[in-house]
Amino acid sequence: MSQDSTKRNELTQEEKRVIINKGTERPFTGKYEDHKEEGVYICKQCGSPLYNSSDKFDAHCGWPSFDDEIPGAVEKHVDADGVRTEITCSNCGGHLGHVFTGEGFTEKNVRHCVNSISMDFIPADQIKLSDKQEVAIFAGGCFWGVEHLFKKTTGVLETEVGYIGGYKANPTYEEVCSHTTGHAEALRVTFDPGLIGFEELAKLFFEIHDPTQVNRQGPDIGDQYRSEIFYTNNSQKRISENLIKILESKGLKVATKLTSATTFWQAERYHQDYYAKTGGTPYCHIYTKRF
Repeated sequence: MSQDSTKRNELTQEEKRVIINKGTERPFTGKYEDHKEEGVYICKQCGSPLYNSSDKFDAHCGWPSFDDEIPGAVEKHVDADGVRTEITCSNCGGHLGHVFTGEGFTEKNVRHCVNSISMDFIPADQIKLSDKQEVAIFAGGCFWGVEHLFKKTTGVLETEVGYIGGYKANPTYEEVCSHTTGHAEALRVTFDPGLIGFEELAKLFFEIHDPTQVNRQGPDIGDQYRSEIFYTNNSQKRISENLIKILESKGLKVATKLTSATTFWQAERYHQDYYAKTGGTPYCHIYTKRF
């Protein structure tokens, strides 16, 4: 970790006490302790992304709690007390708090206990992707299996399962399964186009599910299991159209719809990284080479 060239924001004396001198703010006083808004928590000192709001939970401990960090964002060290594990920003080394395991609060069994004063927050609607990030959204049956197979792909930076394509705001899983919302189970993929292109991701999508099935995928039946690509730009639409033509030229009757992306509603926490948590494997998504 190189810190010499890191740009640092000016800190107040209280911020320095916690971030530089490894102090602790008083419990239940931090601005993010009971914060529920969707977005990203960033380092107060250098602005580096640290935690996604989807990984935040209420541990009733007096400080913001997260059961996961953004990959590579946090470093862990043996605390000066020789017992606890300190967490710091991997970019600037600023003190964040401590991490604990084995408490059973969430399926991941990890709690990052973070000082609010060590962080700032960027709301979801203000987050701008860098030139090295792009978003793609795929619906191809049960989102557990789709996420499991995409998550292993080089160049994929983040995955999130949720609902899209319907008319019900902020739907629940039960509502989507009742066939009254119009939503599809889908996967939102954030990827680095310098490492993998949308075409490679779309090919993978067509090869891990059966694009000829209508409103179902294997034993899962219902409109929420339909095959659909929710493109986020015209380039994604053109690439998808071309891939469908290739599949049709090979004799496949492709049922996959192409739709301009609308609001993506995040699914419940227990659906995220489902197979990673349970140790299971997809039951209706099997890789079949088609290109």
